[in-house]
Amino acid sequence: MTLIINGETQVCAVVTLAELLHILEYDGDWLATAVNGALVHREDRSDQRLEEGDRIEILAPMQGG
Repeated sequence: MTLIINGETQVCAVVTLAELLHILEYDGDWLATAVNGALVHREDRSDQRLEEGDRIEILAPMQGG
């Protein structure tokens, strides 16, 4: 299915947000995620089903000064 991930269109064969994070190699409890503008908590990612055209935002902390 086609998803918009952090503003970029990508084709992915996934069903849930947790699966998407796994194939994109986002690991860790420190991520913030949203689907179509709605925050998805870490414990809900396995239940969050994705649909064609969903907009996913994945935010990870950056190091720097």
